[in-house]
Amino acid sequence: MLILTRKRNEKIMIGDNIEVIVVDIRGEQVQLGINAPKDIPVHRREVYEAIVRENGRVLPKTPRHERLKQKSHPAGNGGQKQSGKEEETEALREDK
Repeated sequence: MLILTRKRNEKIMIGDNIEVIVVDIRGEQVQLGINAPKDIPVHRREVYEAIVRENGRVLPKTPRHERLKQKSHPAGNGGQKQSGKEEETEALREDK
C-alpha cells in the first residue's frame, strides 16, 4: 500500500486520468474530490460491497493488486515471472 501525505487542495494522480484532491479536512474526517472517466465507477467501500452482494458476486479475500503481484512472483517457479501464455492458462483455471 502506498501512503501519501497531502494538505488541503493538494492532488494525487492515479494513472493518467484519475485525480484525487483533498477538498477539506475537519477533525478526523477528510473530504476528497475524485475526477475519473465516466466508465470507471467510484464508490465508498461500503457502497461497493453492497453492490457486489446485490449482484451475487463474492468479494475476493485478497485485493486485486496483491493477486497480480502473486501471479508475477509465484512461489512455485523461483520468483520468475510467468509468460503471458502461462498467466492466461492460470487465469482460465481460476475462473473454473
